[in-house]
Amino acid sequence: MSKRLKIDFGSINDNNVEMLRKVNSACFPISYNDNFYKDVVARKNQGLNKFAYYGGFVIGAVCTRLEPLPGDESRKRLYIMTLGVLAAYRGREVGTQLIESVLNYYEENKSDQFKDVDEIALHVQISNDDAINFYIERFDFVRGDMVENYYRRIDPPHCYLLYKKLQ
Repeated sequence: MSKRLKIDFGSINDNNVEMLRKVNSACFPISYNDNFYKDVVARKNQGLNKFAYYGGFVIGAVCTRLEPLPGDESRKRLYIMTLGVLAAYRGREVGTQLIESVLNYYEENKSDQFKDVDEIALHVQISNDDAINFYIERFDFVRGDMVENYYRRIDPPHCYLLYKKLQ
């Protein structure tokens, strides 16, 4: 494994959201619609949505939202919508630093902004062993149930719910 890159974080806004579209198209087998990008910009929350910069260039991004916890509408969870790192920079702990930054933001704000948040979660395609292992081995996520036919335009269409209890 290569050395950990020292990265900087930056906000996602109207002026640079097209870079997020480029990172996502390079990293994921699906394309996200315009509403996804509009929603990320509208949230204006650099603690949950941010770029990773190296040498002044965007090399990755994480996008997270706050949503109701399924089964208990009075509680919430952080949901990782996307975590993408350009291929040339993988294995250099860029994704690790992005997730650490989201978890640190949660820790810093858990007594007020996130007092109702019980977990952090995401869906991962069942064939994406690298992502599944990344979250389980580095961050102690638990592999939950398989969700059949979660994805419409990729094969296999099934995913696992990965989650980690925060409280």
